[in-house]
Amino acid sequence: MVNLVQDVMTRNPKVLRGSSTVMDAARTMRDFKIGDVIVVDDTNRVRGIVTDRDLVVKSIASGSDPSKTTIESFCTKDVTALKPTQTTDDAVKMMGEKAIRRLPVVDGETLVGIVSLGDLAKRIDKGSCLGEISAAPSNN
Repeated sequence: MVNLVQDVMTRNPKVLRGSSTVMDAARTMRDFKIGDVIVVDDTNRVRGIVTDRDLVVKSIASGSDPSKTTIESFCTKDVTALKPTQTTDDAVKMMGEKAIRRLPVVDGETLVGIVSLGDLAKRIDKGSCLGEISAAPSNN
């Protein structure tokens, strides 16, 4: 059976505008227990992605003020995305080729979800170490 991205993705991922601050992104990640937010423009088209690691390594560690620094200034702008009808094999291949752990899912130009390495591990290889870790309850 072929698994489609739409079957494993997280629907309605959290988004912020590029003008949002590092503090806004950090609070969103904390409040929703997630590790990323998608950066969108005023028409909700994907313009970037920011991860919890980006917040620390690219922003805070460089000495920027989290309450004044916008996420647009350091988010990853060259975003690789998937269509909901692509296969999970496509997602795994893209992640491996690009060395990334999360892929926004777009239908046309509309953001409809996000698929993570953990989502794929839980669905494709539940018995693997990564699958078990990904399925475990959050500890934060």
